[in-house]
Amino acid sequence: MSRRNRHRKVPTISRRTQPGSAPGSIVSDPSQPEPKINVIAYGAGEVMEIHVNTAEEAKSLVGRRPVTWIDVEGLGDAKTIEQLGDLFGLHRLALEDTVNVHQRAKVETYGEILFIVLRMVFCSDGRCGTEQVSLFVGPDWLISFQEGLPGDCFDRTRNRLREGSGKMRTLGSDYLAYALIDAVIDNYYPVLEVYALRLDDLEELVLEPNVNRAVMDRLHEVKADLLVLRRTLWPLRDAIALLAREDNVRISDNTRLFMRDCYDHIVQLVELIETYRELTADLRDLYMSSISNRINETMRVLTIFSTFFIPLTFIVGIYGMNFDSHNDEMPLNMPELHWYWGYPMVWLVMIITASVMLTYFYKRGWIFRG
Repeated sequence: MSRRNRHRKVPTISRRTQPGSAPGSIVSDPSQPEPKINVIAYGAGEVMEIHVNTAEEAKSLVGRRPVTWIDVEGLGDAKTIEQLGDLFGLHRLALEDTVNVHQRAKVETYGEILFIVLRMVFCSDGRCGTEQVSLFVGPDWLISFQEGLPGDCFDRTRNRLREGSGKMRTLGSDYLAYALIDAVIDNYYPVLEVYALRLDDLEELVLEPNVNRAVMDRLHEVKADLLVLRRTLWPLRDAIALLAREDNVRISDNTRLFMRDCYDHIVQLVELIETYRELTADLRDLYMSSISNRINETMRVLTIFSTFFIPLTFIVGIYGMNFDSHNDEMPLNMPELHWYWGYPMVWLVMIITASVMLTYFYKRGWIFRG
């Protein structure tokens, strides 16, 4: 799935509505794509798929089949979104949340219409991001709003409707909402598989003797992406729990069983993310430990060399004082300065001293351990 990378290092909220604006103000982002409206109307025996240009055309198709799915890709035209809201009786507060695409996953009820906000995950250039998907579930229709980024995870749902596989055509709009929610949730699994493989590779790199500094940068990227996924899935779990409750009249008893299955998948995904985040933290600690061990190894080698030269420096320091003993009146001066074998004897003492120290260090395992 090809998408442009919209990841930011620091999460931000870009809200088009100015502070102090009236509730329900719909202000679209001019940088967003223009809306493209695709309609799939279906029943038990047939399915009709068509692209329309206006909200009125989409409204005219409702009722011709038992269920009508209106998919709007792109939020760059506030007028089209307002027309759809007026024609289908969508609450303006829900439409305001639709065009401000920083919403967390949630479920709200406006009369007979169920409003659902989801976060659809995608990967681009090795990083992950999310796209907001807003669903309005009516008695015999469903309207979905997407930001308009290239590609989505609903192709399998569309193919099931075209082929008539399963019992999807025989059920209502609430089951269609479940199918879309299930597609969004299932799309998290391949993304998490990517991060599982990435963590395996990073673990091997961290365990290498000469670990690279770039490993820490990659660990920070994985940590940031997992945080994005965690912030996305936690509220989605609460939203699915609301849809699975028995007091939700917009969800039938048959569909509610499937919603419970979605809830189980969400719990599994949350546990996976928490596991990966702990593994990332462990790898960071292991990286820091390896760096600390390398520093300790360097300090150990330097200490050994310093210790090695201390007695040698002591010996040459003594014989560098040049206190000459040239007569009997200075018996405490250095008589070795005039010995015939004095210079070779000093070298012999230093070599013996160095050999003894090297043997001791080797037997203790401080040097040549490889």
